[in-house]
Amino acid sequence: MEFKSNRGIFLQIADSLCNQILEGKLLPHDRVPSVRDLAVELEVNRNTVMRSYAYLQDEGIFENKRGVGFFVSESAIQKINNKAKKDFFENELPFLLKKIELLKLNSKDLNQLLNKIKNND
Repeated sequence: MEFKSNRGIFLQIADSLCNQILEGKLLPHDRVPSVRDLAVELEVNRNTVMRSYAYLQDEGIFENKRGVGFFVSESAIQKINNKAKKDFFENELPFLLKKIELLKLNSKDLNQLLNKIKNND
Protein backbone atom coordinates (compact mmCIF):
# COMPACT_ATOMS: atom_id res chain seq x y z
CA MET A 1 0.00 0.00 0.00
CA GLU A 2 1.37 3.40 -0.97
CA PHE A 3 0.45 6.21 1.37
CA LYS A 4 -0.36 9.73 0.21
CA SER A 5 0.65 12.74 2.25
CA ASN A 6 -2.66 14.60 1.89
CA ARG A 7 -4.55 12.31 4.30
CA GLY A 8 -3.69 10.69 7.62
CA ILE A 9 -2.19 7.21 7.34
CA PHE A 10 -4.73 5.77 9.78
CA LEU A 11 -7.56 7.06 7.57
CA GLN A 12 -5.92 5.60 4.46
CA ILE A 13 -5.68 2.24 6.21
CA ALA A 14 -9.35 2.51 7.24
CA ASP A 15 -10.30 3.35 3.64
CA SER A 16 -8.37 0.34 2.38
CA LEU A 17 -10.14 -1.96 4.85
CA CYS A 18 -13.52 -0.50 3.85
CA ASN A 19 -12.68 -1.13 0.19
CA GLN A 20 -11.83 -4.73 1.04
CA ILE A 21 -15.24 -5.08 2.66
CA LEU A 22 -17.01 -3.60 -0.37
CA GLU A 23 -14.99 -5.86 -2.71
CA GLY A 24 -16.03 -8.92 -0.70
CA LYS A 25 -12.52 -9.71 0.49
CA LEU A 26 -13.72 -9.19 4.07
CA LEU A 27 -17.26 -10.33 4.82
CA PRO A 28 -19.58 -9.55 7.73
CA HIS A 29 -18.54 -11.57 10.81
CA ASP A 30 -15.03 -12.17 9.37
CA ARG A 31 -12.15 -11.68 11.75
CA VAL A 32 -9.84 -8.95 10.47
CA PRO A 33 -6.04 -9.27 10.64
CA SER A 34 -4.58 -8.59 14.07
CA VAL A 35 -3.23 -5.14 14.73
CA ARG A 36 0.28 -6.57 14.91
CA ASP A 37 -0.02 -8.57 11.67
CA LEU A 38 -1.42 -5.66 9.67
CA ALA A 39 1.21 -3.27 11.08
CA VAL A 40 3.97 -5.63 9.96
CA GLU A 41 2.36 -6.11 6.54
CA LEU A 42 1.95 -2.36 5.96
CA GLU A 43 5.22 -1.46 7.65
CA VAL A 44 3.59 1.04 10.00
CA ASN A 45 3.49 1.49 13.75
CA ARG A 46 0.97 -0.73 15.59
CA ASN A 47 -0.55 2.39 17.17
CA THR A 48 -1.44 3.64 13.68
CA VAL A 49 -3.30 0.41 12.86
CA MET A 50 -4.95 0.45 16.29
CA ARG A 51 -6.15 3.99 15.59
CA SER A 52 -7.65 2.78 12.27
CA TYR A 53 -9.41 -0.10 14.02
CA ALA A 54 -10.73 2.16 16.78
CA TYR A 55 -12.01 4.60 14.16
CA LEU A 56 -13.78 1.79 12.28
CA GLN A 57 -15.22 0.50 15.53
CA ASP A 58 -16.55 3.99 16.36
CA GLU A 59 -18.15 4.08 12.89
CA GLY A 60 -19.85 0.72 13.55
CA ILE A 61 -17.91 -1.05 10.81
CA PHE A 62 -15.81 -3.20 13.15
CA GLU A 63 -16.79 -4.93 16.36
CA ASN A 64 -14.20 -5.69 19.04
CA LYS A 65 -14.56 -8.99 20.86
CA ARG A 66 -12.26 -8.71 23.85
CA GLY A 67 -9.49 -11.26 23.81
CA VAL A 68 -10.50 -12.52 20.36
CA GLY A 69 -9.98 -9.60 18.00
CA PHE A 70 -11.81 -7.31 15.63
CA PHE A 71 -14.58 -8.51 13.33
CA VAL A 72 -16.49 -6.97 10.43
CA SER A 73 -19.92 -5.92 11.70
CA GLU A 74 -23.17 -7.21 10.20
CA SER A 75 -24.08 -3.73 8.94
CA ALA A 76 -20.59 -2.76 7.71
CA ILE A 77 -21.44 -2.61 4.00
CA GLN A 78 -24.49 -0.41 4.59
CA LYS A 79 -22.56 1.91 6.91
CA ILE A 80 -19.66 2.23 4.46
CA ASN A 81 -22.04 2.98 1.57
CA ASN A 82 -23.97 5.56 3.60
CA LYS A 83 -20.76 7.28 4.68
CA ALA A 84 -19.33 7.25 1.14
CA LYS A 85 -22.53 8.72 -0.31
CA LYS A 86 -22.62 11.45 2.33
CA ASP A 87 -18.96 12.27 1.69
CA PHE A 88 -19.55 12.34 -2.07
CA PHE A 89 -22.55 14.67 -1.83
CA GLU A 90 -20.89 17.01 0.67
CA ASN A 91 -17.31 17.11 -0.63
CA GLU A 92 -16.90 15.80 -4.16
CA LEU A 93 -20.15 16.62 -5.97
CA PRO A 94 -20.03 20.40 -5.32
CA PHE A 95 -16.49 20.49 -6.77
CA LEU A 96 -17.60 18.41 -9.75
CA LEU A 97 -20.66 20.60 -10.40
CA LYS A 98 -18.50 23.73 -10.23
CA LYS A 99 -16.08 22.19 -12.75
CA ILE A 100 -18.97 21.30 -15.08
CA GLU A 101 -20.20 24.88 -14.85
CA LEU A 102 -16.74 26.37 -15.49
CA LEU A 103 -16.18 24.13 -18.51
CA LYS A 104 -19.70 24.85 -19.75
CA LEU A 105 -20.41 21.17 -20.23
CA ASN A 106 -23.91 20.21 -21.26
CA SER A 107 -25.92 17.00 -21.06
CA LYS A 108 -24.71 15.94 -24.53
CA ASP A 109 -21.08 16.23 -23.41
CA LEU A 110 -21.77 14.26 -20.26
CA ASN A 111 -23.75 11.56 -22.09
CA GLN A 112 -20.87 11.09 -24.54
CA LEU A 113 -18.45 10.74 -21.66
CA LEU A 114 -20.70 8.30 -19.79
CA ASN A 115 -21.19 6.20 -22.94
CA LYS A 116 -17.43 6.12 -23.52
CA ILE A 117 -16.83 4.98 -19.94
CA LYS A 118 -19.63 2.42 -20.19
CA ASN A 119 -18.25 0.96 -23.45
CA ASN A 120 -14.75 0.58 -21.96
CA ASP A 121 -16.05 -1.81 -19.27
